[in-house]
Amino acid sequence: MRELLLSGTPNERQAEFFRATARHTAYGGARGGGKSWAMRRKLVLLALATPNLNALLLRRTLPELRENHVVPLLKELYGVADYNSTERTFRFPNGARLRLGYCDGANDVYQYQGQEYDVIGLEEATHFTEEQMRFLTTCNRTVKKDFRPRMYYTCNPGNVGHAWVKRLFIDRQFLPGERPEDYAFIPARVWDNKVLLEADPDYVRQLQALPEDLRRAHLDGDWDVHAGQYFREFSREKHVAAPFAIPKWWRRFRSMDWGYNDPCCVLWHAVDGDGRVFTYRELYVRRMQASEVAKKIIALTGDEAVAYTVASPDMWQKRGALLKAEGGFTGESIAELFARAGVALTPADNARVAGWQRVREFLAVNEQGEPLWQAFPDCVNLLRTLPLLQFDAHNREDAADGDDHAPEALRYALMSRPRKSEMAPAARPKRYDPFSQPAHRAGFMEK
Repeated sequence: MRELLLSGTPNERQAEFFRATARHTAYGGARGGGKSWAMRRKLVLLALATPNLNALLLRRTLPELRENHVVPLLKELYGVADYNSTERTFRFPNGARLRLGYCDGANDVYQYQGQEYDVIGLEEATHFTEEQMRFLTTCNRTVKKDFRPRMYYTCNPGNVGHAWVKRLFIDRQFLPGERPEDYAFIPARVWDNKVLLEADPDYVRQLQALPEDLRRAHLDGDWDVHAGQYFREFSREKHVAAPFAIPKWWRRFRSMDWGYNDPCCVLWHAVDGDGRVFTYRELYVRRMQASEVAKKIIALTGDEAVAYTVASPDMWQKRGALLKAEGGFTGESIAELFARAGVALTPADNARVAGWQRVREFLAVNEQGEPLWQAFPDCVNLLRTLPLLQFDAHNREDAADGDDHAPEALRYALMSRPRKSEMAPAARPKRYDPFSQPAHRAGFMEK
């Protein structure tokens, strides 16, 4: 057992992962960071240190589970723990138990229904859907008084679970019931894995030779790049602007993607003298009446001069509040509700493919190397969801539906053809004309 504990020296990031005690801890970000070894060793060390521990280690498919964990653990735990191949379970002398499993299909998680695990590890967590992850959290519980249940995740950018891993551990955008202190992320890159660098220095060169977007994901651990991404041009380094005081002469306008059960997103934009667009404010609400949203828009706008507000064309459909009229009831559109509340709207151009192409053009840079569009950091939902857009499975020119409310609002804005701002010419000082004064005119006439 002593040899097991001493075999393999963790690097600094792996040691940090070993010390982590948060309810949910994710480790990784780039390829070659030593994630699989760290996950195996973490659960084995917990099993050795905790009598009667019940732990579960999962991969998405059986072949992955066998190659990444079953085979290595059979070597590492030889003479330390007994292995039951039928149950795929290691049993330790202190009563601790480490079960290995997989969830190849979406419903495979239900085989763990009603079971109780003190510790659960999701290897390559982005291969699991959010629904699978949430179901597994219901199995993560314990009756031990001196042990806090916890879950561990290793991950790289991309795949079906990219969005929920990024939301929780990278963007730290939490839903009701999710506590920020329960989630910790430990980044790891190939540079942290000294063992790999010494054994295979060519591996780094292979990652460096990848196309820029893949290199950003696999070498740098950039979570704004992932497989199937619609806007691979997006980069936080290029497209997030440090906030600044917007000159009053810049033309300002707003755009809105309406939703009630789905989020309603309102964006504020300003155009500089070169035609570059800056999105500087965001309102992102759910289950709020149109009149209340209008009040918030007016309050946030304050005394700013806004040229216009473009909004979802379906807001003009007669589906809003019903007003009694002669002969029955007539429908009042959502757009009319906003107008009555003091926010006049203009139907947006809803051409999807052309609209997304226009967004792509604004993500490009001008001759000075400056992006044509940038957003302030406070536009958190726009910056969170824009890089998450995926290609539509049936139309590669279009983006797939999903958490696209803020990107839709941006598309409406750029499709409104915002023109560049022009500073009003300074007023020329008037030339003094003594005869323009009434008193002078009167005296001259008397003479």
